[in-house]
Amino acid sequence: MSQKVLLNQKEVNIILHRLACQLIEKHHNFSNTVLIGLQPRGVFLAQRIANILKEDYKVKDIQLGQLDITFYRDDFRRGEKPLAANATEIDFIVENKNIVFIDDVLYTGRSIRAALTAIQSFGRPNEIELLTLIDRRFSRHLPIQPNYRGRQVDVINDEKVIVHWKENHKEDVVYLIEK
Repeated sequence: MSQKVLLNQKEVNIILHRLACQLIEKHHNFSNTVLIGLQPRGVFLAQRIANILKEDYKVKDIQLGQLDITFYRDDFRRGEKPLAANATEIDFIVENKNIVFIDDVLYTGRSIRAALTAIQSFGRPNEIELLTLIDRRFSRHLPIQPNYRGRQVDVINDEKVIVHWKENHKEDVVYLIEK
């Protein structure tokens, strides 16, 4: 098994700032927009984007939530061991809001489909967009595309894209793992 660096810390930082600027262009002051990180790995990206918006671009009142999609997935009963759910933290109203789902890697699209179903439990949003750090464009099983993408990569199905954040792995780096 070998690994190759797709994005180093400097490249990740540049992409995060570009994504934040793209969000500002579309949502201006975020008065009707909420950011929702998809558990587990999208939460780190969502927190980083929210911090950049607040600290570097002085956007006030960012509403940030976390959505667990475990039991909305179409494959949650297929594994041999029981799945453990993560926390959902949405302490604001999503009714008629613009939602930006945030996840680290867009692969088959199944997680996003599950998130679309899960969010309906909280109300009916006005609009839902998708922001992803990595888009594995030739791996899609469902017709789902990101509105905001950090980097688009072409990988073979046996290869895996792994995102490390300094909050849990002591570094910001994206790896391509070849089996």
